[in-house]
Amino acid sequence: MQVIKLQEPYDKQIIPQSQVVLCLGFFDGVHRGHQQVILTAQKKARQLGAKLAVLTLDRYPGLIFAKEQNKNFTYLTSLQQKLQLLEKLGVDICYIASFTPAFYQLSQQAFADKYLRGLNAVCVVAGSDYTYGKDPKQNHGDMAHLCAYLNQQIEVIEVEHLMLDNQKISSTVIRAALDQGDLSLARDLLGYSYTTEAKVVHGFERGRTLGFPTLNLELLDQVRIPKEGVYATWVKFEDDDQWYMGMASIGRNETFGEGFAVTIEINLLNFSKMVYGKKVLVKWEQYLRPMQKFNGPDALIAQLKLDQVHTKEVLTKGSSLNGNNHLND
Repeated sequence: MQVIKLQEPYDKQIIPQSQVVLCLGFFDGVHRGHQQVILTAQKKARQLGAKLAVLTLDRYPGLIFAKEQNKNFTYLTSLQQKLQLLEKLGVDICYIASFTPAFYQLSQQAFADKYLRGLNAVCVVAGSDYTYGKDPKQNHGDMAHLCAYLNQQIEVIEVEHLMLDNQKISSTVIRAALDQGDLSLARDLLGYSYTTEAKVVHGFERGRTLGFPTLNLELLDQVRIPKEGVYATWVKFEDDDQWYMGMASIGRNETFGEGFAVTIEINLLNFSKMVYGKKVLVKWEQYLRPMQKFNGPDALIAQLKLDQVHTKEVLTKGSSLNGNNHLND
């Protein structure tokens, strides 16, 4: 997949001359609703003999326009994860527009001219709630008016929202599911197990003294993690194709004192290699229990032994690695 970054005003020389069916959206999480939009565009591209392209943004617009409302905002996918998911869906070209004032203050007509016609679109596909240009609510920057800005010369396909149990599939609903530890719902909405990128760093090494050595993880991007608790997970290292069973905890280690920051620690079953500094993928499979404050190390160890058994049962019986979703690996 060709990745092209655009900053207003962009250089026209960097735009491929190929005709494209252009998919519009932010696509955080590339969930099932997004997949439906992209696959609709893919079908049209094949009919027209055109390439499949996506136009997305380098940051979430709400971080600029609703700062207080989104002060705790975190992404479902890093930009790198998003690009990998888009590539798996068959996208040929991904344009990443820099969401600067020069971009979001474009008029609706200027946006259509520069970012639809200018990218050689022969057809434009987007979800029904897609908006564009300066103050879209006041200036008709919606799908209903897009054909007019294109002078009826470029086909516009509006894709209706995908629903699950009478609820719109959206990134907001998925974030709420993660905040509740409902990984099953998140998986149903995403179409794959929620996955986080991280780096292995040094921690307090308490787990090693308890007989449960852990990977201490540092997030690489401003991405969401599930609520505090203990989880069954799969873990894969950047230089290793194997997925390892892991018992993860997200919490503050209150058994050992007060005031600790939230940490992510994972005990891998049957694994003892030194992996400090390595990047990992964590596939969150099932919430096991809430965090607890124990009376001492012995009570904690007894619970961790039960957690290990539960983790192995969950991952053996219900592994997403045995599924057939093409976005799962």
